[in-house]
Amino acid sequence: MSKITPGTVALSEAGIAFTLCPYEYDPGAPRIGLQAAAALGRDPEQVFKTLMVELDGKPACVVAPSDAEVSMKKLAAALGGKSAQMMRPVDAERLTGMKVGGISPFGQKKRVPTAIDETALLFDEVLINGGQRGLLLALRPDDAIRAVGMAVADIVAA
Repeated sequence: MSKITPGTVALSEAGIAFTLCPYEYDPGAPRIGLQAAAALGRDPEQVFKTLMVELDGKPACVVAPSDAEVSMKKLAAALGGKSAQMMRPVDAERLTGMKVGGISPFGQKKRVPTAIDETALLFDEVLINGGQRGLLLALRPDDAIRAVGMAVADIVAA
């Protein structure tokens, strides 16, 4: 596994500290984020998944706890839109240059509006995909937010 990904390069160029957290990726897992948390012995609330969505027909990114469902209504409101829906996997891969299961908010081919759930701020460190299946990056939530100008909001479904 390569330790150099678009995500690690982007964070390094921005001067943001992170720790590599490789794990055994299971493509058959029903929920990759939960599988990653279990493989690393981490709390699923501290491991954040990255999803690509369409916000009023335009691409956007959402970073949410691996054990939570995203409220598309709350997400749309957080990013100043009217509606949001999941992006098709093939479109997400083409847009980001990364494979589903390994999409990171860091180092995407094109910068898009991004929101992170406010619960990230409860932790000293969160784990977010590094841009490759089987590689999470541990970093401070405020650094993650600053790296891509993320909006911080309550985006989790009740």
